[in-house]
Amino acid sequence: MDDLLSRTDLNRATLARQLLLDRAPLSVPEALEHLVGLQGQAPDAPYVGLWSRLAGFVPDDLGALVADGRAVRTPLMRATVHLVTVADRAALRPLVQPVLDRAWTSSPFAQQLGGATPAEVLAVATPLLADGPLTRAELSRALAPHWPDADPTSLAYAATFLQPLIQAPPRGIWGRRGPAAWTTPPEVPVAPATLDDLVLRYLGAFGPASVKDAQLWSGLTRLREVADRLLTAGRLRRFRDEAGRELLDLPDAPRPGADVPAPPRFLPEYDNLLLSHADRARVNPDGRPVPLPPGNGGAVGTFLVDGMWSGTWQVAGALTVVPFVPLSAADESALVAEGERLLSFVTPDETPEVHVVAPDGA
Repeated sequence: MDDLLSRTDLNRATLARQLLLDRAPLSVPEALEHLVGLQGQAPDAPYVGLWSRLAGFVPDDLGALVADGRAVRTPLMRATVHLVTVADRAALRPLVQPVLDRAWTSSPFAQQLGGATPAEVLAVATPLLADGPLTRAELSRALAPHWPDADPTSLAYAATFLQPLIQAPPRGIWGRRGPAAWTTPPEVPVAPATLDDLVLRYLGAFGPASVKDAQLWSGLTRLREVADRLLTAGRLRRFRDEAGRELLDLPDAPRPGADVPAPPRFLPEYDNLLLSHADRARVNPDGRPVPLPPGNGGAVGTFLVDGMWSGTWQVAGALTVVPFVPLSAADESALVAEGERLLSFVTPDETPEVHVVAPDGA
């Protein structure tokens, strides 16, 4: 019979993979590749995500990589912008291109090309983007004369959905601002990853997990046959959750157990911990919708207490922490101490001031 993993077992295992039990002594490239990238729609969010995960992290540890192109922002899993190493972009994009293709086909833009085919649009757009970064607005204006009957914005979206592109700095550099300007990525001698690689890496960062979880995270379908192949080869091990569902994991991956303490952690906007399982009860037992606020990131997010999503936070001078339910004195004290450390990272020139607000109805 497959070994049973309780919800807390799953929580601690996932936190260990996500580097949220103990801050890890990894370099930023090592962490990005271990985590299979960080969700990156909000440009500053990955900095808070790495601060919560890495020992001694400072903004320039990532900012320098973005500035010189060793870390890039690009659409990948779930057709969403991720921050990854330049090598991972090259390895992973061919695998998830069907996800981008499907997202394009189902979008309203696909119906507004004015008779142009996507291939024709890419043939014109690709050399323009190779010459230097262009925002979608700039690309729209450049493409519009070629197809007067098309919606110009749709022409630009065709290029940014279907062509492997990256967002150029200064967007994604802490303390700087820049538009989402797209350009072609640098050539790197990296072989494309396989579906086997993708499933194994997902479990290394988010496991134990189900096939359905892996499909939700990646946006891909038909991963059952991949999992079966890996099971047959002895590269995966089966478990069961409390509801009897099959979970898969790497045989030797860390599963520290329910009795391991989980310190409070602050997560940024769009953190993959809350978005990468079909069944999110291991960190979100109440099934709360994950907030996806607009903006540059780094000033709003969620927090964990005892490993579970327990409230939201916002920095506007002081740090305001809003728990879902009243916290114990010990949990509140530990959360405030971690919040003071967060403020020293986000606003190093200010005196750290943390306010814990009473939950609604308390």
